[in-house]
Amino acid sequence: MRDFKGRTAVITGAGSGIGAALAHLAAREGMNLVLADINLADLEAVAAAIDSPAIALHRTDVADPEAVQALADGAWSRFGEVSLLCNNAGVVPGGRHRPVWDYAPEDWRWAFGVNMDGVVNGIRSFVPRMLAEGRPGHILNTASVAGFVSGEGSAVYGASKHAAVRITEALYAGLRARNAPIGVTMLCPGLVATRIYEAERSRPAHLQSPFGQPAEAPEFQAISDNLFQNAPSPEEVAAQAFDGIRKDQFYVFTSARYDGAIAQRAQAIVNRENPQFDSLMALSEGKADLDKEKI
Repeated sequence: MRDFKGRTAVITGAGSGIGAALAHLAAREGMNLVLADINLADLEAVAAAIDSPAIALHRTDVADPEAVQALADGAWSRFGEVSLLCNNAGVVPGGRHRPVWDYAPEDWRWAFGVNMDGVVNGIRSFVPRMLAEGRPGHILNTASVAGFVSGEGSAVYGASKHAAVRITEALYAGLRARNAPIGVTMLCPGLVATRIYEAERSRPAHLQSPFGQPAEAPEFQAISDNLFQNAPSPEEVAAQAFDGIRKDQFYVFTSARYDGAIAQRAQAIVNRENPQFDSLMALSEGKADLDKEKI
């Protein structure tokens, strides 16, 4: 997909971070915008900074299939078509460095509801209508490097992103098998300077953990602060995403920094070897380049 002007983009998680950056970039390309987020105030702030009359805002919980269906209905009602769907909403439960057995059922339901069901609901509500229209289009699913590596940290988030990777690969294969004029790009960010680790602010009341949200240990918090200080901006990542869409590129990784860990995991699987994982502490001590990369 190379022609964006006058066409319609639907972006979930558009109230901040990569989603907001995608919205700004789509607006500069002359697209109509349908922006969705669970936090309406964040959406309104994003829309106020975009100089375009062609914007529709929807408060949407992407974990709710009826809400996503209403988003699709609203998009077609307002603009008559959808050419670019960005399933971008994502959350990370707090206490990223606790062991997998310490996460509550509510943590799993919340993360999978947004990170996995959000993608599935977007596909189910938009793709059949896009196929029926028969015009060229594109779907961008925001996965993560966490969907290709493993280890102790952020177990719930990582598991949900592994699911998002498999779903997106199936979407790509299914559309190709039908010779559909709809491309698929999977955005796989590493660390990005966003507010995703503040996602607890948007956790629904019925999914609050009964154990509360544990604070990060000071040593891990210091490491995280350093890593995010040197991370690429959402605007840089959005530009990479649009470049991938233009090129009809499926895998879009925002950094080569994690290639070694991805290859190590894949090779261990092929060799039937036990896995080995680098910790966040090891990364901070020089096993990875923490300087901001040119991307």
